Amino acid sequence: MLAVFLKTLPFFALIGLGFWSGKTKFFTAEATAYLTKFVFYFALSAMLFRFSANLSLAEVLDWSFVGAYLSGTIVVYLLATLVALIRGIGVEEAAVEAQCAVIGNVGFLGIPMLVLLMGDAAIGPVMLVLAVDLIVFSSLIVILITGSRDGRVSLRVLGTVAGGLVRNPMIVSIVLGLGWSALGWPIPAPMQEFLNILGAAATPGALFAIGASLAVSRAERVVVPLWLSFAKLALHPAAVAVAALMVFPVEPYAASVMIAAAALPVAGNVFILAQHYGVAPQRASASILISTVISVFTISAVIAWVGGG
Repeated sequence: MLAVFLKTLPFFALIGLGFWSGKTKFFTAEATAYLTKFVFYFALSAMLFRFSANLSLAEVLDWSFVGAYLSGTIVVYLLATLVALIRGIGVEEAAVEAQCAVIGNVGFLGIPMLVLLMGDAAIGPVMLVLAVDLIVFSSLIVILITGSRDGRVSLRVLGTVAGGLVRNPMIVSIVLGLGWSALGWPIPAPMQEFLNILGAAATPGALFAIGASLAVSRAERVVVPLWLSFAKLALHPAAVAVAALMVFPVEPYAASVMIAAAALPVAGNVFILAQHYGVAPQRASASILISTVISVFTISAVIAWVGGG
């Protein structure tokens, strides 16, 4: 485990550097927003396109994998929702808490870290986890919040969901890359070099942006964020492990990548959605901060476990 911890340490050191820059105001909130936008729309998209353009849909799409990840995630999602409803909060806040419990930072942290630590073969499984998160659960929170406010799920809500998916650069870059691969086109050398240079900025830029955005997080009333962090870092990978290893016939290496991806801390886009809809943004922010700090140790433990077994 120590060897894995030392390998993950540089990633979290970059997050720490971003956090220091944000706390000292060396990097302002506006600068962080623009850096995040650069990574999200350009650097990470270039990385995802390059990865997916060298894969085939047959290599990526594994319905047993999808079933295992989806079923394990739904169990924790429903548990977090139930705990929230028992506490007497509404559907909207329960949806945000459930999102915190199952949506990890796969795009900004998981792809660069897991591919480096677990090998290039992790690219396909990690992107499949990302696709399920974006298509299923990012859509679900929008449906639950807007449906709760309107009293029903209308065509307007479904249109909003569909529009959000079409405009998401991570989904677009993966689809375009797989389409390029399906056509059998080789990537021209100048284009490959362009993608390499731009994509190389994704890892340091994303990690730095995570840290800088955490600098403005608040961790008051930590009981619920602690519970959500526990659900995300412990219950989620455990449920996914049971589904992948005991229920669905998932290939062992792909299962190990799936479990490691499930152990990632709460994703920043949960806060963005919570803030956009005005539903428990501080709770989401605190969950992101606490889970990210704790994950410095828990991710190493999970990767060491799946790597050894």
